[in-house]
Amino acid sequence: MKENKGLVFDIQSYSVHDGPGCRTLVFLSGCPLRCQWCANPEGWEYRRRPMLRMSKCVHLSQGCTRCLRACPFEAISRYSDGTGIMINWTICASCETMECTEACLHEALVVCGKWISESELMRILNRDRNFWGARGGVTFSGGEPFLQRDFILAVLKKCKEAYIHTAVETTAYTDRDFLLQAMKYIDFAFIDIKHMDPERHKEKTGVTNEIILANIVALVTSHWPGRLVIRMPVIEGFNDSEDNIIATADFMKKVGLKEINLLPFHRLGESKWRQLGMDYPYSEKEGIPEEVLGPLQDIFLERDILCYVGHDTPF
Repeated sequence: MKENKGLVFDIQSYSVHDGPGCRTLVFLSGCPLRCQWCANPEGWEYRRRPMLRMSKCVHLSQGCTRCLRACPFEAISRYSDGTGIMINWTICASCETMECTEACLHEALVVCGKWISESELMRILNRDRNFWGARGGVTFSGGEPFLQRDFILAVLKKCKEAYIHTAVETTAYTDRDFLLQAMKYIDFAFIDIKHMDPERHKEKTGVTNEIILANIVALVTSHWPGRLVIRMPVIEGFNDSEDNIIATADFMKKVGLKEINLLPFHRLGESKWRQLGMDYPYSEKEGIPEEVLGPLQDIFLERDILCYVGHDTPF
């Protein structure tokens, strides 16, 4: 039987903040959202793509031009002042062979994304399970892991057959029937609520929130037996207003949701935006100290909703 293959842009074998215990974290490529603060923009596209890490480029120090000569589309050129190389990312978007990355000997140009079969991924998980402990397992993230439907569903089924604890970090921006089908094989889930107002949500993520909120309600009312924790990346000036926090808490209370994790904004993904030739919209924003989220946390606690700030979580 022919196996499904999935496009994965990273696998981290020791994660302690993405579900119970120690876990293997699998990042799947492709996402329907375009969050302007995204820490993993390399996972947006459902394709392999090059990334340029100028700090490793030896063009200036050693005169290397291997990537320029290797590119069949002449998408790579030198700055006129000789200070480095630049890439025409529009041309790169249609390239599938990426000869430039093979020519680069210093890993300044690398390929992001690798096709992996179900059995290959299961071999990695079975290798790692010796280090998870009693509470650990695998967490599927992205991107949006539910975008690769056939692959994720097949792997989830194999995980359950192998008694592997499964978790997912999802936008819930997906087909409802598929979501409910996939969740039958998932023990623990994080779902983001980024903003309660649909137009404000679209302004910063590229999509409205109706599908997300409706899917959360559908999951809760389906009597899914797993544990659901809502996550909110707290972005100053976007979703940190008292009105939005109250609206989020009231929605959770009405639906019957019991837990939320507030994640303070950080700029850890900024370098990845540059490596992909993109401008980072939040380059001037400072990270939010966890202690300033206390008043927001109180709003949830007043409604008997457990609220964890940052990585101070019981999972």
